[in-house]
Amino acid sequence: MSQDAPLLIVEDEPKIARLMDDYLTSHGYNVATLSHGDDVLPWLQQHPTPLVLLDVMLPGKDGLTLCREIRQAWPAIAIIMVTAKVEEVDRLLGLELGADDYICKPFSPREVVARVKAVLRRSQAIAEQALTQTPDAVASSPVTLNEDGWQALANGHDLGLTAVEFQLLRVMMQSPGRIFSREQLMDHMYRDNRIVSERTVDSHIKKLRKKITEALPEQEIIRSVYGVGYKYQPEG
Repeated sequence: MSQDAPLLIVEDEPKIARLMDDYLTSHGYNVATLSHGDDVLPWLQQHPTPLVLLDVMLPGKDGLTLCREIRQAWPAIAIIMVTAKVEEVDRLLGLELGADDYICKPFSPREVVARVKAVLRRSQAIAEQALTQTPDAVASSPVTLNEDGWQALANGHDLGLTAVEFQLLRVMMQSPGRIFSREQLMDHMYRDNRIVSERTVDSHIKKLRKKITEALPEQEIIRSVYGVGYKYQPEG
């Protein structure tokens, strides 16, 4: 993707959209803005973008619906939800649908710039890790990932992972044998430690393991390292 590809702001409040546009532009980003949810998918079909700043409450399609549809159609696009809702359920729902981060209104424009930089940096790091994964490692893995469809397959069987479970598995599969602490996994999955606890990571890992075990009952490929964290290691 070209470095000149614009970031997309989807915000129906003109003052907020203009504020984000001005700050991001002043920091060297190209920016495009839309104000109606129904315009987003047609725009994305015509314009590559590395990141979407997506308001939750929009005319036409709402932000959570768009988040799910963008994630399904363009899994490489980073998504930052912009919302006035602060309830935990809304945050977790957005993340379950595949959002990379949240910004809550009211916000500082500097916070927007900082979060955009952080999300783009993480997205680039994940992409670079994927490029360094060896063909032998991919071929020998009992689980394969369909990045375009956000699917994990075991023996040709779709594991039916949520977006968060898929991201957890993908992060660990990109570095087989590496031990990830809960904090490191939270950094990939969740951006607000005031809301998400380490137990949430444990809960997602438990569900992920259950789905893998149902398809591969003889193999333990996600292993716990007591007092440290988790690792993906399909072979003993």
